[in-house]
Parts: sequence; C-alpha cells; structure tokens
Amino acid sequence: MTESDPTDGEWWQGAVLYEVYARSFADSNGDGIGDLRGITAHLDHLEWLGIDGIWISPTFPSPNFDWGYDVADYYGVHPDLGTPDDLEALIAAAGNRGIRVLLDLVPNHTSIEHPWFVDARSSRDAPHRDWYVWADPSPDGSPPNNWVSAFLGPAWTYDEHAGQSYLTNFLPEQADLDFWNEDVRTEFDQILRYWFDRGVAGFRIDVAHMIVKDRELRDNPAATDDDPLLAQLRGQVSTYSSNRPEVHDVHRRWRRIADEYAPARLLVGETFVDRVEDVITYYGTGDELSLAFNIPFLQAPFDAEVLAGIVDETERLLPEGCCAVWTGSNHDVSRLATRWAVGNPAATRGALMMLLTLPGTVFLYYGDEVGMPDTEIPHDRLLDPVSIALAPVHNRDAARTPMPWTGAAGAGFTDPGVEPWLPFGEVAACNVADQKADAGSTLHLVRDLIALRRAVRDLRDGAYDALEVHRSLWTWQRGDSVVVALVLGGEAAAIDGVSGTIAVGTDRARDGEVVDGTLSLGPWEGVVLRRV
Repeated sequence: MTESDPTDGEWWQGAVLYEVYARSFADSNGDGIGDLRGITAHLDHLEWLGIDGIWISPTFPSPNFDWGYDVADYYGVHPDLGTPDDLEALIAAAGNRGIRVLLDLVPNHTSIEHPWFVDARSSRDAPHRDWYVWADPSPDGSPPNNWVSAFLGPAWTYDEHAGQSYLTNFLPEQADLDFWNEDVRTEFDQILRYWFDRGVAGFRIDVAHMIVKDRELRDNPAATDDDPLLAQLRGQVSTYSSNRPEVHDVHRRWRRIADEYAPARLLVGETFVDRVEDVITYYGTGDELSLAFNIPFLQAPFDAEVLAGIVDETERLLPEGCCAVWTGSNHDVSRLATRWAVGNPAATRGALMMLLTLPGTVFLYYGDEVGMPDTEIPHDRLLDPVSIALAPVHNRDAARTPMPWTGAAGAGFTDPGVEPWLPFGEVAACNVADQKADAGSTLHLVRDLIALRRAVRDLRDGAYDALEVHRSLWTWQRGDSVVVALVLGGEAAAIDGVSGTIAVGTDRARDGEVVDGTLSLGPWEGVVLRRV
C-alpha cells in the first residue's frame, strides 16, 4: 500500500490514539507497578501498530485515593511512575517515532492533600479558601443541597475545623474547585502552558462537562422513569451540578491557549453526558474542545441499529470542520471484549473493525489490540474504591490489570515472581508475543486496519454514508472507494449490488477475495471492501 496525502486539518483528525493506563502498561524496575520508563521501552510496539498518539492516565503526584484522579501537584510526576526527566525522555522518544503524548488533566477537583486545599481548610480567611466550593450546612444540619456524588451518597463533606461543608462530587478526599473564581482559571491557564511548553501534545480533560456548577447551588430536580438509568440510580437529574452552560466559557478559553501553539495542542474532553446533542455542544463552533468523547456510543448496546443511529446523529450534528471520536473501552468501563463481545472473539474483531473504519478519530485502550478481556479479581485484591463498593455490578479494576506482553511468568510486564499491583488475567490465552507471531490474530487485524486507514484517504477522512442497517447487518460507505460491511449478530447476511476486492476481513482468509454483485457474510463477520 502507498501512503496517501496527509489529511487536511489538524493532526488528530482521523488519527488512531491509544490510552495507556500507566500503572498497568509495563514495569521497568521490578516493583510490580507500571511506570514511564516502561512505556518508553514499549514505544516500538506502538510504532509497529501504527499509533499516532498516546493518552497516559494521570502522571501527577497523588495519594491515590482515586488512583491519580486526586491530584496533589499539577506540576510534578508521581514517584511511583518516575521523574520529570523520565517524562521528558518519554515525550522525546515518542516524538522520534512520530507518536505524540497527551497527559490526563483533572481540573474539577484536587486531592485534599493538595497544598491549595490544606491552606483552604485552615481558615475562612485563607488565601485559597475561595478556590473551592464551600457552603454552610442546612439549618437542620443536613448537607447544603441535595446533590449526589458520582460515586453515590451526598456530594458534600463536612469539615469540623472550617465549620462548613466542601463540595465532593466524587470521593470525600477529592475537593471540587470553584471555577467561578478567576484565580482558579488563571492557574489552569498556567498549568496548560507549563506542559505545552514541555512538549506535551495536549490533554484528555477529566469530567470536562462538570467543572463549573450552578453558582447558587440550587437543588437538582428529582429523576423520573423517563430519565436515564444513571439519573434514576442517583434519584436526581444533575441539572445544576453538571453540564452547565457556563462551562463552555472555560473550554473556549483553553482552546485559545491550545491554538497559540504550532502545531495546535489537542483538548479531548471526557464529556459524560447522556445525549449526543449534548456531546456536540462541547465542540462549540469549532472553538471549544478539539474532540469530545461520545459517551452515548460507548455505553450503547452492541447492536447494529442502535450504534448506526448514534453515528448518524453524530454526523448530522457535528459542526463543520469538527471530528467525531469513537472508543469502545477505557479505564472506567468494562473492556469491549467483555462488555460488547461477551467473550466472543469474532465479535471482538467486529467491534475493532467498526471503530477503525468509522469517520473521525479512534481511541484504543491498551490491550484492545489483542482482544484483552476484563480480569476476574478476588474482592480482597480490589483497590479502586468504586470497585470495592460496587463490584460485581461495577468493577473498574477488572479493566485496569497488567498488559499481557508474553505468556511467561511476569507476562513481560514485570520480573518473574513479582506480584503486580493488580492481578494478571489469562496471559497464556491472550498476549502480544503470541499474537504478533500469528498473522491471523486480532493484533495483526488491528495493525492492518490502521495501515489501511493511513494508505486509503477515503477510509481516514472520506464522507460517511449508511447504505443498509437491518437487524444485525450494518453497511456503510466511506468516500467513493470504500464499503464496510459488518454483521453484529449470530445470523448470516448477504448484500447485493456491491463489487470490489476485500482489503481486510475479520476472517483473514478472505483478504484479496473479489466480490462481483453479492457479498455474503457469516455471523459476526466483517469486511472492508475496496471498490473497483
């Protein structure tokens, strides 16, 4: 295949990006914890795979109540992961391979061990007091309002010394910042520039939809039977605690900073909202987030008609020049091989083909490329507070276990005999080394699909047109030259009126097959067809 002309527009449009959960990717020093040097040591794998950029889970110092999402210093590096020099070396080594590095920014809240909050709780007159959201308890001693934490329970923690409650939309150890305060906004302007100046290509922004709350702290309305399941579980719709219109001012401000750089820095929002139309608002008119995670797609059932409907709506609503982003796994949800494919390898391959042929930017999660499933973890080995409280209903640790590089002791992740920070899965049945040696493996399927995206411009940035969506069959065209056909179910299907050559099939034995008029597909089978 010959490399086509590069995509017009920003570097991330049509790119394939890859989330690295730092503690679980590769351990360079034998302590059982993945680290920055471990990531650097495996950049050759990512280059071989064809990855354009990596997003690394939080690298900042943290007491790890929420495993890095409780930041204690926005300008440092967690000692478990390495040093600032290690991060600088990683960015340079990745850049030498054409791979950009994104960090994970957590602006909604800090650790209660952050010096800002230590100061804030020391006195009502402390310099950082109004950097956080404080309120007096209600007259009966109950929390200031009815807001519920994302992890359930009241979203307020009473501080005896301060005599007030501080907002904790996640854990009590995570204090919400007040983005109505200009000093807070200015500080984050500086944080962005600090890291951009050090070669960071951008940020994934944690809970980008909720960093500004209702200034009056009004009660949220009660949920009804017509509201999404999550709202029903919390008993309320987060009208005033999340997805506020004022948050867009912050994103426009950050976009102006990102666009000062050449090339422009990437801002990817974790926009955890229920409707596609709400996701789209975070693009603004192309002046807010560069990319907004499509959570309705991620949370949808693995059903052709449902997924195709979300893609159609997204394409219809996206502002001109903006780019959708698709992912099937991340550190907060069950892996696609388990959640969507339910352990069916053929379905896993179909899911990966879907992601890598839809219009826009793709995020893979480490291990997706080998079809890594969730790992069963004994309850006494769970570390994530959400998993401890909610497993087996919701278990985030199951999707955060060490990368299976080999089937040997230590899985190529750490030294043989070392106990990893989370248990290994079934590494003998699913690992990089064995799949790299097998041209018919899921790993080679993913690599070949990424290579096809690079070689065929229509597949990378051609227009999307749905051709047929019926029951489990989903067929679409990209540009003038590519047709993708997928069966997301256990019934065979046939498509008439198509001709061309199969460039990549989930059944690799069909690669190169000529189709003249009728394309037949088996259950859970997919193909990418080059038209003649």
